Amino acid sequence: MVDMHQYWIVVLGIGLGTFLIRFSFILIIDKITLPETVQRMLRFIPASVMPALVVPAVLLHKNGVATFAGWDRILAALIAVLVAWKTRSILATIGSGMVSLWILKTMI
Repeated sequence: MVDMHQYWIVVLGIGLGTFLIRFSFILIIDKITLPETVQRMLRFIPASVMPALVVPAVLLHKNGVATFAGWDRILAALIAVLVAWKTRSILATIGSGMVSLWILKTMI
């Protein structure tokens, strides 16, 4: 069994280390000017991260097993894509996807 005092020292140390690493980038990025090409590339990060998070949730079912998750998820994802295309709002996209999935789960 691990001593709780030692456990909390390790947890707080790891948390502090994580905070300092992330905060250092905020401090550094404020003091330097990134080249235009880097700024252009960084604009595509949200557009590439969102599908990487959403597609496995839509297509995979339980415990990451590659099985068909159901038409309700596919249809909710298509509704969210249409809302994203029309509104260009991430909040509206996520909200419409969640609400449509809840409605479809109760109907199907």
